[in-house]
Amino acid sequence: MNAKKRHNYKNLKIWKLGLEIANNISDLLLDFPKHERFDLSSQLSRCSISMPSNIAEGSARTDKSFSHFLDISLGSSFELGTQLLIAEHRKYINKNNLKILEEKIEEFQRMTMGFQNGL
Repeated sequence: MNAKKRHNYKNLKIWKLGLEIANNISDLLLDFPKHERFDLSSQLSRCSISMPSNIAEGSARTDKSFSHFLDISLGSSFELGTQLLIAEHRKYINKNNLKILEEKIEEFQRMTMGFQNGL
């Protein structure tokens, strides 16, 4: 019986970029107001962590199932983009930091969709 091929998530560029984004968000949240700890900060943290986490979890599954986890990861990346716009509107982050993160998120989305199409 042939074992189905699984992906080693630590070797995936999309996982590495997702982890980098999650770490960037974690660093950014250190400067957020304390009153946002259970609201916007928590949401930003959860969805950024969801991006690489779903790639890691899905990598142990079949390609069809992995594709579903990649969809969740992509959804989290779009959610993160929206939350960053809210943070910038509330003046918790500046336009330059927003631009840098948006570019990383867009790159993550392109790479993830390309990877998913190749499954």
